[in-house]
Amino acid sequence: MPSSTDRRPIIVLVRPQLGENIGKAARAMLNFGLTEMRLVAPRDGWPNPSAGPAAAGADKVLGAAKVFPTLAQAVADCANVFATTVRKRGVTKPVLTPEQAAHAVRVAPGRSAFVFGPERSGLETDDVALARAIITVPINPAFGSLNLAQAVILCAYEWSKGAVLEQPPREDLLPPAPQEELEGLIAHLEAMLEPKDYFFPEIRAEVTRRTLRSLLTKPGWNHLEIRTMRGVLSALQRKGSRRQ
Repeated sequence: MPSSTDRRPIIVLVRPQLGENIGKAARAMLNFGLTEMRLVAPRDGWPNPSAGPAAAGADKVLGAAKVFPTLAQAVADCANVFATTVRKRGVTKPVLTPEQAAHAVRVAPGRSAFVFGPERSGLETDDVALARAIITVPINPAFGSLNLAQAVILCAYEWSKGAVLEQPPREDLLPPAPQEELEGLIAHLEAMLEPKDYFFPEIRAEVTRRTLRSLLTKPGWNHLEIRTMRGVLSALQRKGSRRQ
């Protein structure tokens, strides 16, 4: 069985109106590992100079986008076509959530496509008729308005949950500093506070020192953090300024 990356769905935008929205859709796609975009009769033609800035770096998606005169031609090689709409428009089709559709893409043989309609009106009934199933989401009935990129990102995200995507690199955390360095920080701070009568009255001094120690031991300072804090304390100890 092909891997999830071999089953990445194609994103098909039908009669998109604004280049900015095409760019934003490309950005949404690439965030979740989708790279194949197909455009059906974009209103302002293609390429569109407004798409690039809105894509925010997703140039590989825009550069490889293909244009088709009809939806039928755009999905001709796809065995599984899903039409996104908030209305069934009188067409009897299986109705899936984005999560269910994403699962279907991962297990069904053949290429798959998620189809999105124009910004203003959505897919027409004839467009939906070409699909095997409808994708829809529960949405506020008083305000059922998703923009194109939002619709794309819903489907792309659900697909990505079952895919193996490379995660952003994690910075290795330094281990906590040795106790000797922490003791040096505590002693340094106490030495600065002592002449300021911070531990006065004497009857409270032990409790105050213990509380201060507890405060400083909680963060689990690493070597660089302790060195930085010692530098801060040393700077505060200096009289005057080095700048003239």
